[in-house]
Amino acid sequence: MTSEPAARKVCALETLRTWGGLALCLVLASCRDGSAAREVPVLDAGKGDATSDVRALSRAQLLDPETCKGCHPKHYREWSSSMHAYSSSDPVFIAMNKRGQRETGGSLGDFCIQCHAPMALREGLTKDGLNIGELPRSVQGVTCYFCHNAVNVGPDHVNAPITLANDTVMRGSIRNPVDPKVHGVAYSEHHDNGSMKSSVLCGACHDVRTQKGVHIERTLKEYKDGIFSIEKSGKNGGESCQGCHMRWNASDVAAAVPELSLPKRDLHEHRWAAVDVALTDFADREAQRHATECELSADGAYIFQISNDAPGEITVSIETTAGHAQPSGTAQDRRLWLEFIAYDAQDKIIFESGVLPEGEPEEWPVGHPKHDRQLWMLRDHFYDASGAEVHMFWEADRVESRLLPIAVNKLSNHVATHVYQLPARQQPARVKMRLRMRPVGVDVLQSLVDSGDLDPSVIAEMPTFTLHSTHVDWRVVPGEAIQRPTPLPMPITCP
Repeated sequence: MTSEPAARKVCALETLRTWGGLALCLVLASCRDGSAAREVPVLDAGKGDATSDVRALSRAQLLDPETCKGCHPKHYREWSSSMHAYSSSDPVFIAMNKRGQRETGGSLGDFCIQCHAPMALREGLTKDGLNIGELPRSVQGVTCYFCHNAVNVGPDHVNAPITLANDTVMRGSIRNPVDPKVHGVAYSEHHDNGSMKSSVLCGACHDVRTQKGVHIERTLKEYKDGIFSIEKSGKNGGESCQGCHMRWNASDVAAAVPELSLPKRDLHEHRWAAVDVALTDFADREAQRHATECELSADGAYIFQISNDAPGEITVSIETTAGHAQPSGTAQDRRLWLEFIAYDAQDKIIFESGVLPEGEPEEWPVGHPKHDRQLWMLRDHFYDASGAEVHMFWEADRVESRLLPIAVNKLSNHVATHVYQLPARQQPARVKMRLRMRPVGVDVLQSLVDSGDLDPSVIAEMPTFTLHSTHVDWRVVPGEAIQRPTPLPMPITCP
């Protein structure tokens, strides 16, 4: 006959394997101890109070996203293919952190890992991320627990000043969550896409200053300064980071708990499609790439105006439709450029700029045979104290931005403009163009390969995306200007 402690242990083990009897197991274990299981009511919709701390799952179990998979299979599937899950497995991150630690003599410290694997750092399992590949998968990347246990963000908002409750309560956007009797639940403004606090939670890792004080990532600042932010537009007029990067899914239950009858909710997607993608074998890799291409087309940019103001001269203006500048984030590493091709009346190419083969660097220095004098490249540039251009963030003393700017008010002119001058002022019959983007420039990758920190095979895995909303074929009419030309049909199907 099995003893009571042994029976409870068996029950707990079977519970973790099957989940089906989780709440029941908790009740039975409590009764066998001669104590009554405490009932926890549905939370008050307005108060956001956490449920009881008497839970079936420990904090240690909740740290592991695999634990979440049992009741949240859809959320887990999306997260597991996301750049949050991939953030500490990304070979570019690993290479750059390794090189940065070496070239700074270790003074880079936890600068990178504080956002790329925050729970590994906070649990004391790493100090600099150099051992990240040796750590349990449960603490790699940006995990469920790190986001859903967050309760506050520091006033400066930069470099991950996120406070965790470090309890067994998981916070979310649902104002009237049902107690799952597995872990505590609570409503939180930091997870509500109708609140500015939710964007600040995202921005804590997407607004970054170096140890020299150089503001190398400014996504939150760009968003806060723009007309789309909730802070500027008000709760009913703006949009949050989650509103674009965690779009609503079809109505469904938030968790699969057999013992509970849960109401259907409008659920957020947990893939966070933006621009970065997995460069190595990773879960649902193609789905992530497709979602990224759709996101760039929906909220990337569009051709604001094309004009032929003088013979052999084409002026192009572009505006971003995103809630931040474009590109954003690590904009020094990103490459966004316009591919521009002009044809004569016989449909022969008479001029082209920005036509780049896969795997080839985007920019060549002056004097190189492939230097493109009229290339329209949108990105950040780093400079050291002497004014020389540098390419790694720890070398930078200042940053100069050449981006598609965010609109700061309805009257501001926030388009970027470029003029193409055709050789010998030859007049084109038509021009074709499209904005193209690489998450990380080939020159950056090659630099990491040359320093011995990155496998050369990664370069071939870096995709070149097309922002399909900018793919335009225009029949030129001398002296004419056309606004918002209709883009060519998208070759992909997006939701």
